[in-house]
Amino acid sequence: MPARPKKNFPLRISPDLYAALERWAADDLRSVNAQIEYLLTQSVRRAGRLKPPNSQEAPAPTEE
Repeated sequence: MPARPKKNFPLRISPDLYAALERWAADDLRSVNAQIEYLLTQSVRRAGRLKPPNSQEAPAPTEE
């Protein structure tokens, strides 16, 4: 199955937050963009707003 095209949009964040994301991305050997996408995907899945990549998996439990 071919990958779906990604949606582009501008994101305004503080320089301090960008610097923290940049360091974290470097630690994980990712680009800042990939790190942001990874973190957002993880958060949305935990909230139960995004289906798991494998339909047989149960959604991640939410933290209370």
